[in-house]
Amino acid sequence: MNILVINCGSSSCKFQLFDVDNGTVLAKGNADRIGIDGVLSYQATGKDKIEKKIAIPNHKEAVQLVLAQLTDKDTGVIADVSEIAAVGHRVLHGGKYYSESVIVNDDVKKVIRDCFDLGPLHNPANLIGIEACEAALPAGTPQVAVFDTAFHMTMPPKAYMYALPYEYYEKYSIRRYGFHGTSHRYVSKRAAEFLNVPQQGLKMITCHLGNGSSFAAVKDGKCVDTSMGLTPLAGICMGTRTGDIDPAIVPFIQKMEGKSAEEMDTLMNKKSGVLGVSGVSSDFRDLAKAASEGNERAQLALDMFSYQGSKIVGSYAAAMGGVDVIVFTAGIGENTDTIREAIIKPLEFMGAKIDPAKNNGTRCEAVISADDSKVKIVVIPTNEELAIAQETKALI
Repeated sequence: MNILVINCGSSSCKFQLFDVDNGTVLAKGNADRIGIDGVLSYQATGKDKIEKKIAIPNHKEAVQLVLAQLTDKDTGVIADVSEIAAVGHRVLHGGKYYSESVIVNDDVKKVIRDCFDLGPLHNPANLIGIEACEAALPAGTPQVAVFDTAFHMTMPPKAYMYALPYEYYEKYSIRRYGFHGTSHRYVSKRAAEFLNVPQQGLKMITCHLGNGSSFAAVKDGKCVDTSMGLTPLAGICMGTRTGDIDPAIVPFIQKMEGKSAEEMDTLMNKKSGVLGVSGVSSDFRDLAKAASEGNERAQLALDMFSYQGSKIVGSYAAAMGGVDVIVFTAGIGENTDTIREAIIKPLEFMGAKIDPAKNNGTRCEAVISADDSKVKIVVIPTNEELAIAQETKALI
């Protein structure tokens, strides 16, 4: 069964075509710079990557280009679009309405539209991608929405509510939602499989660490807390995002610098985080290089990230009354052994201990905890696209 996975951003349309019966990727690529100048990249598995500049005025034409490439007589991997059984769409925000993936209908599209204010950069593009696929594929081809927020909808009110006047929750649904849910769901399930233990009864903390980073407390396979909030700005400091700060800082800077609300939003999302602290880069590889050369601000940014990560993991252990497994995933979590070690080191008091020999250089599924560690520490590479394809198959 062939499942097409689509992830539409504001100016891009990333895609992967899976044969979900054996979990293999047939082809992948990205229609990028939509509405600007247009670049289409495409690679069929086992073949050379193709990249070409081509006008892509809108998402509808991007989807048509993707389908044309997949069925191209020379470089395609299927003979006809009818061979696509369904399309799984990554959708950022499902609000308070969906705790699971759903087959798209008019009601689902209305919810995605109603959440435009909660996900202004992603939800409109996600909906355009869905409607573009509906128009380009044979009538009746199932479209499935896999929400980034869905996994976190099992949080109890004490975890997701903010201490604002309750009327703002009732009027505007202001609450903690959390993100990277598809990744947290995938790696928590995969970690239990890898360790050959049931999810039921398991207390797990998943650490999705990349340019955007979030943590989740997962008990019995369900999320009970997560670090991102109403938006992906909350939690740990990230590549360019502030993470949690004193909210009074916002009006203070606005007053002192004469900035608008929009300028403050840009400052906190695009100019802050480890980039803002270091003045070097939002890329942790650049920070590590600069720190090794004696750049104190680069080292400070790395120290802040690890320190905040330790605090979040420790707080989630307290929230669940203990922790059995800590999982590292995503770009930094999978590839940066120094960050993993720096986050775990302060947690040795609660029985979490890394084995340096197992940790150093590990980039694949592996147990990296010491033999005498009371907590299993593992690296599980995330695969959100495969997770979306699997959920789509299950629904149809």
